[in-house]
Amino acid sequence: MQRIDVLVVGAGAAGLMAAGTAAQRGLSVWMVDKNAKPGRKLRITGKGRCNLTNRCTVAEFLEHVPTNPRFLYGALNRFTPADCMAFFEGLGVPLKTERGRRVFPVSDKADDVADALARFALDAGVTLLRGSVARLLTRAGHIGGCLLSDGRRIEATQVILACGGSSYPATGSNGAGFRLAAGVGHTIQPLRPSLVPLSCVGEDATACAGMMGLTLRNIGFSVYDTQRRRVLSEDFGELSFCQDGLTGPVVLSASARLKDAKPGRYRGDIDLKPALSPEKLDARLLRDWSAQPRRPFGEALGALLPRNLIPETLRRAGIPAQTPSSDITRPQRRALGALLKQFSFSIAGLHPIEEAIVTAGGVSVQEVDPKTMQSKRVPGLYLAGEMLDVDAYTGGYNLQIAFATGRLAGESVSV
Repeated sequence: MQRIDVLVVGAGAAGLMAAGTAAQRGLSVWMVDKNAKPGRKLRITGKGRCNLTNRCTVAEFLEHVPTNPRFLYGALNRFTPADCMAFFEGLGVPLKTERGRRVFPVSDKADDVADALARFALDAGVTLLRGSVARLLTRAGHIGGCLLSDGRRIEATQVILACGGSSYPATGSNGAGFRLAAGVGHTIQPLRPSLVPLSCVGEDATACAGMMGLTLRNIGFSVYDTQRRRVLSEDFGELSFCQDGLTGPVVLSASARLKDAKPGRYRGDIDLKPALSPEKLDARLLRDWSAQPRRPFGEALGALLPRNLIPETLRRAGIPAQTPSSDITRPQRRALGALLKQFSFSIAGLHPIEEAIVTAGGVSVQEVDPKTMQSKRVPGLYLAGEMLDVDAYTGGYNLQIAFATGRLAGESVSV
Protein backbone atom coordinates (compact mmCIF):
# COMPACT_ATOMS: atom_id res chain seq x y z
CA MET A 1 0.00 0.00 0.00
CA GLN A 2 1.20 3.52 -0.81
CA ARG A 3 2.36 5.44 2.22
CA ILE A 4 1.82 9.21 2.08
CA ASP A 5 3.45 12.03 4.00
CA VAL A 6 0.35 13.73 5.41
CA LEU A 7 -3.27 12.74 5.88
CA VAL A 8 -5.67 15.56 6.73
CA VAL A 9 -8.98 14.53 8.27
CA GLY A 10 -11.65 17.14 7.55
CA ALA A 11 -12.07 19.45 4.55
CA GLY A 12 -13.23 22.53 6.42
CA ALA A 13 -11.55 25.88 6.99
CA ALA A 14 -8.67 24.53 9.09
CA GLY A 15 -8.25 21.33 7.09
CA LEU A 16 -8.13 22.97 3.68
CA MET A 17 -5.64 25.55 4.93
CA ALA A 18 -3.46 22.87 6.52
CA ALA A 19 -3.57 20.57 3.49
CA GLY A 20 -2.79 23.27 0.95
CA THR A 21 0.04 24.66 3.07
CA ALA A 22 1.64 21.22 3.53
CA ALA A 23 1.29 20.33 -0.16
CA GLN A 24 2.95 23.59 -1.20
CA ARG A 25 5.99 22.44 0.73
CA GLY A 26 6.36 19.38 -1.49
CA LEU A 27 4.68 16.82 0.75
CA SER A 28 2.27 14.19 -0.54
CA VAL A 29 -1.06 15.11 1.05
CA TRP A 30 -4.38 13.32 1.07
CA MET A 31 -7.51 14.78 2.59
CA VAL A 32 -10.48 12.69 3.66
CA ASP A 33 -13.94 14.11 4.29
CA LYS A 34 -17.43 12.63 4.44
CA ASN A 35 -18.89 15.38 2.22
CA ALA A 36 -18.73 15.38 -1.56
CA LYS A 37 -17.88 19.09 -1.65
CA PRO A 38 -15.17 20.61 0.56
CA GLY A 39 -15.88 23.49 2.94
CA ARG A 40 -19.53 22.66 3.52
CA LYS A 41 -19.83 24.40 6.90
CA LEU A 42 -17.72 27.32 5.68
CA ARG A 43 -20.30 27.91 2.95
CA ILE A 44 -23.08 28.70 5.43
CA THR A 45 -21.14 30.84 7.91
CA GLY A 46 -22.19 34.42 8.49
CA LYS A 47 -25.65 33.67 7.06
CA GLY A 48 -23.93 32.68 3.83
CA ARG A 49 -21.73 35.80 3.74
CA CYS A 50 -18.67 34.45 5.61
CA ASN A 51 -17.14 36.82 8.14
CA LEU A 52 -13.68 35.35 7.59
CA THR A 53 -11.56 37.45 9.97
CA ASN A 54 -11.41 40.70 11.90
CA ARG A 55 -9.24 43.66 10.91
CA CYS A 56 -7.43 44.07 14.23
CA THR A 57 -4.05 43.50 15.85
CA VAL A 58 -3.14 40.21 17.48
CA ALA A 59 -3.33 41.84 20.93
CA GLU A 60 -6.83 43.13 20.20
CA PHE A 61 -7.79 39.76 18.75
CA LEU A 62 -6.83 37.86 21.90
CA GLU A 63 -9.11 40.09 23.97
CA HIS A 64 -12.01 38.43 22.12
CA VAL A 65 -10.92 34.87 22.97
CA PRO A 66 -12.38 33.83 26.35
CA THR A 67 -10.94 30.30 26.35
CA ASN A 68 -7.18 29.69 26.36
CA PRO A 69 -6.14 32.83 24.45
CA ARG A 70 -2.43 32.48 25.30
CA PHE A 71 -2.31 29.15 23.46
CA LEU A 72 -3.09 30.97 20.20
CA TYR A 73 -0.38 33.63 20.50
CA GLY A 74 2.15 31.83 18.30
CA ALA A 75 -0.31 30.75 15.61
CA LEU A 76 -1.85 34.22 15.31
CA ASN A 77 1.52 35.92 15.09
CA ARG A 78 2.56 33.52 12.34
CA PHE A 79 -0.68 34.12 10.41
CA THR A 80 -2.21 37.43 11.52
CA PRO A 81 -5.59 38.83 10.47
CA ALA A 82 -3.69 41.04 7.99
CA ASP A 83 -1.96 37.93 6.60
CA CYS A 84 -5.33 36.22 6.28
CA MET A 85 -6.76 39.13 4.31
CA ALA A 86 -3.74 39.23 2.02
CA PHE A 87 -3.98 35.46 1.54
CA PHE A 88 -7.59 35.50 0.32
CA GLU A 89 -7.18 38.61 -1.79
CA GLY A 90 -4.19 36.84 -3.35
CA LEU A 91 -6.54 33.99 -4.22
CA GLY A 92 -8.79 36.45 -6.07
CA VAL A 93 -11.36 37.15 -3.32
CA PRO A 94 -11.76 40.95 -2.86
CA LEU A 95 -12.61 41.84 0.73
CA LYS A 96 -14.42 44.62 2.57
CA THR A 97 -14.56 45.70 6.21
CA GLU A 98 -17.84 46.43 7.97
CA ARG A 99 -18.94 47.56 11.43
CA GLY A 100 -16.89 46.08 14.22
CA ARG A 101 -13.99 45.58 11.77
CA ARG A 102 -15.66 42.43 10.48
CA VAL A 103 -14.17 41.31 7.16
CA PHE A 104 -16.37 39.85 4.40
CA PRO A 105 -15.93 39.05 0.71
CA VAL A 106 -17.09 41.96 -1.44
CA SER A 107 -19.50 39.56 -3.15
CA ASP A 108 -21.16 38.69 0.20
CA LYS A 109 -20.89 35.04 -0.87
CA ALA A 110 -19.35 32.48 1.47
CA ASP A 111 -19.04 30.16 -1.53
CA ASP A 112 -16.37 32.46 -2.97
CA VAL A 113 -14.23 32.00 0.14
CA ALA A 114 -14.78 28.24 0.29
CA ASP A 115 -14.14 27.77 -3.44
CA ALA A 116 -10.92 29.81 -3.30
CA LEU A 117 -9.65 27.83 -0.31
CA ALA A 118 -10.52 24.52 -2.00
CA ARG A 119 -8.70 25.60 -5.19
CA PHE A 120 -5.69 26.56 -3.08
CA ALA A 121 -5.51 23.02 -1.70
CA LEU A 122 -6.27 21.17 -4.92
CA ASP A 123 -3.93 23.31 -7.05
CA ALA A 124 -1.15 22.59 -4.54
CA GLY A 125 -1.60 18.88 -5.27
CA VAL A 126 -3.87 17.69 -2.46
CA THR A 127 -5.80 14.49 -3.21
CA LEU A 128 -9.36 14.63 -1.88
CA LEU A 129 -10.99 11.36 -0.79
CA ARG A 130 -14.58 10.89 0.29
CA GLY A 131 -15.02 8.75 3.35
CA SER A 132 -15.44 8.58 7.09
CA VAL A 133 -12.57 7.79 9.46
CA ALA A 134 -13.38 5.00 11.92
CA ARG A 135 -10.17 5.24 13.95
CA LEU A 136 -6.62 6.46 13.88
CA LEU A 137 -3.74 4.02 13.56
CA THR A 138 -0.57 4.16 15.61
CA ARG A 139 2.71 2.30 15.37
CA ALA A 140 5.04 2.14 18.38
CA GLY A 141 3.30 5.18 19.84
CA HIS A 142 3.66 7.22 16.63
CA ILE A 143 0.79 8.06 14.32
CA GLY A 144 0.50 5.68 11.41
CA GLY A 145 -2.60 6.68 9.44
CA CYS A 146 -6.24 5.77 9.71
CA LEU A 147 -8.84 3.14 9.02
CA LEU A 148 -11.94 4.25 7.12
CA SER A 149 -15.41 3.00 8.02
CA ASP A 150 -15.58 1.08 4.71
CA GLY A 151 -12.45 -0.87 5.62
CA ARG A 152 -9.92 1.09 3.57
CA ARG A 153 -6.61 1.62 5.31
CA ILE A 154 -4.54 4.75 4.71
CA GLU A 155 -0.96 4.81 5.92
CA ALA A 156 0.57 8.21 6.61
CA THR A 157 3.67 9.46 8.36
CA GLN A 158 1.69 12.37 9.82
CA VAL A 159 -1.99 13.11 10.41
CA ILE A 160 -3.71 16.47 10.89
CA LEU A 161 -7.07 16.27 12.66
CA ALA A 162 -9.28 19.17 11.57
CA CYS A 163 -12.73 17.64 11.84
CA GLY A 164 -14.57 20.61 13.34
CA GLY A 165 -16.74 20.51 16.45
CA SER A 166 -20.21 19.17 17.20
CA SER A 167 -22.32 22.03 15.84
CA TYR A 168 -24.25 21.80 12.58
CA PRO A 169 -23.95 17.97 12.35
CA ALA A 170 -25.67 18.01 8.94
CA THR A 171 -22.50 19.59 7.53
CA GLY A 172 -20.39 16.71 8.86
CA SER A 173 -19.30 18.58 11.99
CA ASN A 174 -20.69 15.92 14.31
CA GLY A 175 -18.04 15.48 17.00
CA ALA A 176 -16.37 12.49 15.35
CA GLY A 177 -12.97 14.16 15.59
CA PHE A 178 -13.16 14.25 19.37
CA ARG A 179 -13.77 10.51 19.45
CA LEU A 180 -10.76 9.94 17.19
CA ALA A 181 -8.53 12.09 19.41
CA ALA A 182 -9.80 10.40 22.57
CA GLY A 183 -9.13 7.04 20.96
CA VAL A 184 -5.39 7.75 20.89
CA GLY A 185 -5.24 9.10 24.44
CA HIS A 186 -6.22 12.77 24.28
CA THR A 187 -8.26 14.45 26.99
CA ILE A 188 -11.46 16.06 25.72
CA GLN A 189 -12.68 19.02 27.74
CA PRO A 190 -16.48 18.99 28.14
CA LEU A 191 -18.22 20.14 24.98
CA ARG A 192 -20.77 22.94 25.18
CA PRO A 193 -22.48 25.27 22.72
CA SER A 194 -21.01 28.71 22.06
CA LEU A 195 -22.36 31.48 19.83
CA VAL A 196 -25.85 30.07 20.12
CA PRO A 197 -29.37 31.50 20.67
CA LEU A 198 -30.65 31.93 24.23
CA SER A 199 -33.94 30.39 25.32
CA CYS A 200 -36.33 32.15 27.71
CA VAL A 201 -38.92 30.96 30.21
CA GLY A 202 -42.60 31.50 30.95
CA GLU A 203 -44.23 34.67 29.65
CA ASP A 204 -40.92 35.80 28.18
CA ALA A 205 -40.76 32.69 25.98
CA THR A 206 -44.35 33.27 24.89
CA ALA A 207 -43.54 36.90 24.09
CA CYS A 208 -40.53 35.88 21.99
CA ALA A 209 -42.67 33.43 20.03
CA GLY A 210 -45.15 36.21 19.33
CA MET A 211 -42.38 38.44 18.00
CA MET A 212 -40.52 35.67 16.15
CA GLY A 213 -38.73 37.02 13.09
CA LEU A 214 -38.61 40.61 14.39
CA THR A 215 -35.10 42.09 14.18
CA LEU A 216 -34.06 45.07 16.29
CA ARG A 217 -31.10 47.07 14.98
CA ASN A 218 -28.83 49.51 16.80
CA ILE A 219 -29.90 48.37 20.23
CA GLY A 220 -27.92 47.81 23.39
CA PHE A 221 -27.86 44.34 24.91
CA SER A 222 -26.44 43.25 28.22
CA VAL A 223 -26.56 40.08 30.28
CA TYR A 224 -26.88 40.35 34.06
CA ASP A 225 -25.72 37.54 36.34
CA THR A 226 -28.28 37.44 39.15
CA GLN A 227 -26.12 35.07 41.20
CA ARG A 228 -23.01 37.24 41.20
CA ARG A 229 -25.02 40.45 40.87
CA ARG A 230 -22.99 41.95 38.06
CA VAL A 231 -23.25 42.69 34.35
CA LEU A 232 -21.56 39.87 32.48
CA SER A 233 -21.53 41.36 29.00
CA GLU A 234 -22.53 44.52 27.16
CA ASP A 235 -22.83 44.98 23.41
CA PHE A 236 -24.43 47.11 20.72
CA GLY A 237 -25.87 45.95 17.42
CA GLU A 238 -28.56 43.62 16.13
CA LEU A 239 -30.92 41.23 17.93
CA SER A 240 -33.73 38.99 16.69
CA PHE A 241 -36.52 37.02 18.34
CA CYS A 242 -36.86 33.29 17.71
CA GLN A 243 -39.43 30.65 18.68
CA ASP A 244 -38.50 30.52 22.35
CA GLY A 245 -35.93 33.24 22.90
CA LEU A 246 -33.31 35.58 21.54
CA THR A 247 -30.74 35.38 18.77
CA GLY A 248 -28.69 37.69 16.55
CA PRO A 249 -25.05 38.86 16.76
CA VAL A 250 -25.21 40.54 20.18
CA VAL A 251 -26.95 37.53 21.70
CA LEU A 252 -24.58 34.99 20.13
CA SER A 253 -21.57 36.87 21.47
CA ALA A 254 -23.12 37.01 24.94
CA SER A 255 -23.75 33.25 24.90
CA ALA A 256 -20.00 32.61 24.80
CA ARG A 257 -19.76 34.14 28.29
CA LEU A 258 -22.47 32.00 29.89
CA LYS A 259 -20.62 29.08 31.43
CA ASP A 260 -23.44 27.79 33.65
CA ALA A 261 -26.69 28.87 32.04
CA LYS A 262 -29.20 27.52 34.55
CA PRO A 263 -32.81 28.80 34.38
CA GLY A 264 -33.16 32.12 36.12
CA ARG A 265 -29.48 32.79 36.71
CA TYR A 266 -29.06 35.22 33.79
CA ARG A 267 -31.22 38.08 32.57
CA GLY A 268 -30.98 39.63 29.12
CA ASP A 269 -31.63 43.39 29.03
CA ILE A 270 -32.39 45.22 25.78
CA ASP A 271 -31.86 48.98 25.62
CA LEU A 272 -34.21 49.96 22.82
CA LYS A 273 -32.99 53.57 22.79
CA PRO A 274 -29.25 53.46 23.60
CA ALA A 275 -28.61 56.88 22.03
CA LEU A 276 -30.97 58.58 24.51
CA SER A 277 -30.35 59.08 28.20
CA PRO A 278 -33.37 58.45 30.47
CA GLU A 279 -33.86 62.22 30.76
CA LYS A 280 -33.74 62.80 26.98
CA LEU A 281 -36.05 59.87 26.36
CA ASP A 282 -38.57 61.24 28.86
CA ALA A 283 -38.40 64.65 27.20
CA ARG A 284 -39.06 63.06 23.81
CA LEU A 285 -42.05 61.11 25.10
CA LEU A 286 -43.52 64.28 26.60
CA ARG A 287 -42.90 66.26 23.40
CA ASP A 288 -44.41 63.60 21.11
CA TRP A 289 -47.51 63.15 23.21
CA SER A 290 -48.06 66.87 23.73
CA ALA A 291 -48.10 67.36 19.95
CA GLN A 292 -50.99 64.87 19.58
CA PRO A 293 -52.66 64.67 22.99
CA ARG A 294 -55.76 62.72 21.90
CA ARG A 295 -53.83 60.12 19.93
CA PRO A 296 -54.30 56.62 21.40
CA PHE A 297 -51.28 55.45 23.38
CA GLY A 298 -50.86 52.29 21.25
CA GLU A 299 -50.66 54.36 18.06
CA ALA A 300 -48.28 56.86 19.63
CA LEU A 301 -45.82 54.05 20.35
CA GLY A 302 -45.58 53.50 16.59
CA ALA A 303 -43.28 56.51 16.36
CA LEU A 304 -40.86 54.85 18.77
CA LEU A 305 -41.07 51.12 18.24
CA PRO A 306 -41.51 48.47 15.53
CA ARG A 307 -45.14 47.45 15.14
CA ASN A 308 -44.55 43.85 16.29
CA LEU A 309 -42.98 45.04 19.54
CA ILE A 310 -45.91 47.24 20.57
CA PRO A 311 -48.30 44.54 21.96
CA GLU A 312 -45.63 43.25 24.35
CA THR A 313 -44.70 46.80 25.34
CA LEU A 314 -48.36 47.55 26.13
CA ARG A 315 -48.63 44.37 28.20
CA ARG A 316 -45.54 45.22 30.22
CA ALA A 317 -46.52 48.86 30.65
CA GLY A 318 -50.00 47.90 31.81
CA ILE A 319 -51.60 50.77 29.86
CA PRO A 320 -54.60 50.11 27.56
CA ALA A 321 -53.79 50.78 23.92
CA GLN A 322 -56.73 53.20 23.47
CA THR A 323 -55.74 55.45 26.38
CA PRO A 324 -55.32 59.03 25.05
CA SER A 325 -51.69 60.11 25.24
CA SER A 326 -52.70 63.15 27.29
CA ASP A 327 -54.07 60.84 29.99
CA ILE A 328 -50.72 59.14 30.59
CA THR A 329 -49.48 60.23 34.00
CA ARG A 330 -45.96 61.34 34.74
CA PRO A 331 -45.19 58.15 36.75
CA GLN A 332 -46.52 56.04 33.87
CA ARG A 333 -44.37 57.96 31.38
CA ARG A 334 -41.29 57.54 33.54
CA ALA A 335 -42.01 53.83 33.96
CA LEU A 336 -42.38 53.45 30.20
CA GLY A 337 -39.05 55.19 29.66
CA ALA A 338 -37.40 52.81 32.13
CA LEU A 339 -38.99 49.87 30.28
CA LEU A 340 -37.64 51.03 26.93
CA LYS A 341 -34.18 51.37 28.45
CA GLN A 342 -34.35 47.92 30.08
CA PHE A 343 -36.61 45.53 28.21
CA SER A 344 -35.74 42.39 30.14
CA PHE A 345 -36.00 38.66 29.44
CA SER A 346 -35.28 35.84 31.88
CA ILE A 347 -32.88 33.36 30.29
CA ALA A 348 -33.58 29.65 30.70
CA GLY A 349 -30.44 28.42 29.00
CA LEU A 350 -28.62 27.92 25.72
CA HIS A 351 -30.00 26.29 22.60
CA PRO A 352 -28.49 22.82 21.96
CA ILE A 353 -24.97 22.40 20.64
CA GLU A 354 -26.35 21.25 17.28
CA GLU A 355 -27.53 24.83 16.69
CA ALA A 356 -24.32 26.49 17.85
CA ILE A 357 -21.99 28.30 15.46
CA VAL A 358 -19.01 27.13 17.51
CA THR A 359 -18.30 24.22 19.81
CA ALA A 360 -16.61 25.23 23.07
CA GLY A 361 -14.46 22.62 24.76
CA GLY A 362 -12.46 20.01 22.86
CA VAL A 363 -8.93 18.62 22.92
CA SER A 364 -7.05 19.96 25.92
CA VAL A 365 -4.51 22.54 24.78
CA GLN A 366 -2.20 21.30 27.54
CA GLU A 367 -1.64 18.28 25.31
CA VAL A 368 -0.81 20.25 22.14
CA ASP A 369 2.39 22.17 21.33
CA PRO A 370 1.30 25.77 20.59
CA LYS A 371 4.41 26.33 18.47
CA THR A 372 3.54 23.54 16.01
CA MET A 373 0.01 22.23 16.77
CA GLN A 374 1.58 18.77 17.23
CA SER A 375 0.17 16.44 19.85
CA LYS A 376 2.30 15.97 22.95
CA ARG A 377 0.70 12.55 23.37
CA VAL A 378 1.12 11.06 19.89
CA PRO A 379 4.12 12.14 17.75
CA GLY A 380 3.11 12.88 14.19
CA LEU A 381 -0.46 13.85 15.09
CA TYR A 382 -1.47 17.50 14.69
CA LEU A 383 -4.72 19.22 15.64
CA ALA A 384 -6.29 22.40 14.28
CA GLY A 385 -9.41 24.52 14.29
CA GLU A 386 -12.50 23.69 16.30
CA MET A 387 -10.93 20.45 17.50
CA LEU A 388 -9.01 22.51 20.05
CA ASP A 389 -10.36 23.81 23.36
CA VAL A 390 -10.39 27.44 22.20
CA ASP A 391 -13.32 29.61 21.16
CA ALA A 392 -13.99 33.28 20.57
CA TYR A 393 -16.80 35.79 20.26
CA THR A 394 -18.51 36.69 17.00
CA GLY A 395 -16.77 38.98 14.56
CA GLY A 396 -14.62 36.70 12.40
CA TYR A 397 -12.44 35.53 15.27
CA ASN A 398 -13.30 31.84 15.15
CA LEU A 399 -12.59 31.45 11.44
CA GLN A 400 -9.30 33.31 11.87
CA ILE A 401 -8.41 30.77 14.57
CA ALA A 402 -9.20 27.94 12.17
CA PHE A 403 -7.08 29.46 9.41
CA ALA A 404 -4.17 30.31 11.71
CA THR A 405 -3.98 26.94 13.48
CA GLY A 406 -4.47 25.08 10.18
CA ARG A 407 -1.71 27.14 8.59
CA LEU A 408 0.66 26.43 11.47
CA ALA A 409 -0.05 22.71 11.36
CA GLY A 410 0.61 22.66 7.59
CA GLU A 411 3.89 24.52 8.09
CA SER A 412 4.98 22.23 10.93
CA VAL A 413 4.57 18.76 9.43
CA SER A 414 8.03 17.50 8.52
CA VAL A 415 9.32 16.96 5.00
